[in-house]
Amino acid sequence: MVYGFFKRLFDIVVSLIALPFVLLAIAVTAPFIYFTDKGPVFYNAERLGRKGKVFKMYKLRSMRVNSPDIKNADGSTYNGENDPRVTKIGKLMRKTSVDELPQFLNVLKGDMSLIGPRAHLTTHYKGYEFLDEKRKRRLDVRPGITGYSQAYYRNSATSEQKIENDVYYVENLSFVLDVKIFFKTVFSVIKRENIYVTPASNATVAPETVNHEVKQTETVGSDNK
Repeated sequence: MVYGFFKRLFDIVVSLIALPFVLLAIAVTAPFIYFTDKGPVFYNAERLGRKGKVFKMYKLRSMRVNSPDIKNADGSTYNGENDPRVTKIGKLMRKTSVDELPQFLNVLKGDMSLIGPRAHLTTHYKGYEFLDEKRKRRLDVRPGITGYSQAYYRNSATSEQKIENDVYYVENLSFVLDVKIFFKTVFSVIKRENIYVTPASNATVAPETVNHEVKQTETVGSDNK
């Protein structure tokens, strides 16, 4: 589609403009990450890309080396304000989403887009053909650094709700929607909305409610998120 071409072009242009700032942020935070908890500066996990293609997503490491993976009741990764696995510099990076900045490199490579569904882990991935239609649908586009679910809910949505939100985005993809998601992301980061998962955050929201909010108003969690 026509918008897909311009969306990719926009991704490349913006990423090239952002690259000097991304490299500066990495240069500034890297020593703190290393000396706070001796280990790698980056956390590079395999994620699912467009049409189920697996790629390595770049992030700045915010958790201690060899931290155990803790899951919520719905299967999503635990993400609490007082998570002992997170380093001091990691907490600051998560609150400001600085740990996500290396993903601009993924955008330049073509693995990701600036805006799109969240890139899922490959932990239980057995192949694209084994996914249900809903999960295949969300893989029709490149995953994004931010997206509808990330911008409007960050870490307060359940795993299933995030899937519903991703599908809604794919089926309503447009320049206007992307612009609204971009500005909502900026405001959410500044206001630090829904950074951590709380018991109340796991309440299920019907897709109809989600769609209504988009019509009216239109990460950062763990390293394993």
